[in-house]
This record gives sequence, C-alpha cells and structure tokens, in this order.
Amino acid sequence: MLRTLRPLSSGRARALFSTSALLQKQQALDAAKLKVEQTPTRKTYPAPEELVFGKTFTDHMLTVEWTEKDGWGTPYIKPYQNLALDPAASVLHYSFECFEGMKAFKNDKGVVTLFRPDMNMKRMNTSASRIALPAFEEEQMVELLRKFVKLEQDVIPQKRGYSLYLRPTFIGTNAELGVKHPSKALLYVIACPVGPYYPSGFKAVRLEASESAVRAWPGGVGNKKLGGNYAPTIVPQDEAAAKGYQQILWLFGEEGIVTEAGTMNAFFVFKDANGKKELVTCPLDGTILEGITRASILDLARERLDPNEWSVNERYYTIHEIAQKAQEGNLVEAFGAGTAAVVSPIKEIGYKGKDIPVPLQEGKEAGPLTEQISNWVAEIQYGLIEHPWNLKV
Repeated sequence: MLRTLRPLSSGRARALFSTSALLQKQQALDAAKLKVEQTPTRKTYPAPEELVFGKTFTDHMLTVEWTEKDGWGTPYIKPYQNLALDPAASVLHYSFECFEGMKAFKNDKGVVTLFRPDMNMKRMNTSASRIALPAFEEEQMVELLRKFVKLEQDVIPQKRGYSLYLRPTFIGTNAELGVKHPSKALLYVIACPVGPYYPSGFKAVRLEASESAVRAWPGGVGNKKLGGNYAPTIVPQDEAAAKGYQQILWLFGEEGIVTEAGTMNAFFVFKDANGKKELVTCPLDGTILEGITRASILDLARERLDPNEWSVNERYYTIHEIAQKAQEGNLVEAFGAGTAAVVSPIKEIGYKGKDIPVPLQEGKEAGPLTEQISNWVAEIQYGLIEHPWNLKV
C-alpha cells in the first residue's frame, strides 16, 4: 500500500539536516592513515608444539577509535598493551561488543595468506549493526589486517596445522550509564600464533545433545558473533565435560532440531536406501552463526562431489533422525566446522542417557569425507593451490 508523504515540520527538517551534516563531517576508515610504532624488544615465543591456543600473543596490536562527532580516527599499530577503559564504559554494562575469528597461514615456501578476510569483515559489520555500533569500510579494514599480519609474519609457525589466529574486536567505550547508541567505540585486533585447537590434535570428539539449554532462538542474535552469545554456553559445556563429553550438540524446540556443535557449525552425512549420500547442515535461519568455514565447505562440496553419488543440503534435521539413521546403519559420519578447529570429527553423541555411535574409518579419527574436506580447506589456506579465497600478505 502506498503511503501518503507529509511535509516535514520545521523541527523534523532541522533534525534531519543536522544528522545529515553530522554524517558528512564524519571521517571514513582510511588504511592510508596508518601509523606504526614497533616494540623496541621482541619477545621469545614457545616452540610450535608447545603453543596453547589463545595463550601467547604477538608483540603488537592494531587499534582505531571512532566517535559520533568525528567518525573514524587514525589507525595505529603499536606495542601490545592494556586497554584504558572508564568503569562506566558501555561495553562493561550493556555488552556492546562483537568480534571475529580468522587466521593467517604460512606455507613451506614462506608465503603468508589470509583466508577470506572479506567475509570476516562483512560479518563483523553485520554483528556491529545489530548492537548499534558504527559501520566501517570493509576493504579498508582488510588492508589494515594485511599490514598488521605483514608486521607479525615472522611469528607465524611455518608448519601444517599451525597459523596466526587473529581476533578483531569492536567495543562501545562511551563512559555513561543508560542503554543507548554508543557515542564512542574502539576497534582493535590482537593475534596469537597457534597450533591445533584441541590439544589432542585431529581426533574425534564426543558430544552431548542438550535439551535443557538453548544456545539461540528465532528473532534472537544467534547468527551474530557477539560476546554475549558465548558466556552462557560455559555452564552446560562444563556439565557435559563432567560426563566425558567434549562439547554440546545444541538442539532447538520439541522436535530436537540440530543447530550447532559447541561453537562450530554441525555437518552430518546420511545415506538412503540406494546408497546415495547426503551432506546436511542447518540452514541460515538466524539461529546459527554464518560460518566462513561452513560456507567454504558447502561451496567445495557442491563443486567437487559427484552429484550422482552425493547431495548437499541446507535443511532441518533432528536428533531423532540421527538416532534412526544410526540404528538403520545409514549414519555415515559427522563433523563440526569453524575457524579455530577448521574441521573436528565427531565419534559419538550422548542423548537421554544413551550414546549414538558415529562411524569412523578403521584406524583413523575421521570419516572419509571429513578427512577429504579437511585437506581441501587446508590446501587452500596454506596456499598450496592458487585460489581466489586467499589474500597474499
């Protein structure tokens, strides 16, 4: 239905003009303005095999501030240091915070690449918009990340399975109580050289299917990478760990719809009566994170798997379907996928006091497709093949 436009009142016109003028005065994010202050002394890093995920940080950090009045300020790369926050900062009281997880890789020729950084920055902007943080120019942020990684490239382990984990973080910093749009914000990036996410390496994990706790729900923010989405998962995870499970398989609704596996997207492989296999994962309906690894796996599977033998589907499936497929011998394999672990094979799912076994290849820790997908992603990430998903540093 067409809506009749009414003339602006003088007050509304002044308000809109003033907002427009403010936006015009704001500065855009500009990588060309980057200033670099290097640390005078470099730290000594543990041997790659001794690295614990997320414990050892590089010598530098990237920071850029934003204010409602002026827009984006000067980006800085400077020595890693504590943040100075007012106790009333909005991030501390109302969770104005989002983040990203991404990696840089170094192959055996010393070539350093970032894996699909454009998608990470697009997702970060989407997360920021949901919590009223300002937008930034994605291509400029990618360029800042590239320059940051170039400075820190010497600390990236030159070994398969190892990388430089990057944590872009965006927080509201205005010092005032009251739930409203932040008038000040800080976007910063820290990094750490890492090995495999799980200390045990590429080994299959046990999950407990949870009906008592819900990770996300329709109309919520489960598809955004907000800090507030993660803290409530720790207690259910600890309860599962006490029973011998490494992670939670998150279910939703009375139907027991499978959504995610721990902090990863979940994938299952079924087969039908004719032996045709189906790779399934939950659709992007707002309840699951729009994983970059997830999207990459779907693209590769659709491109490389024989359609006569495989179907690749984003559809709803339930814990009951998994249990029935297992009972019939039609559950083929399962894995979780995300930036930190990349691919994590699943060997068992606990549900209502019983364990549903997931087949593995004899003498191996993964099913054949899980292993193949892990290799497909790795050869791209480490620049072993030329691919448009890689940005050379």
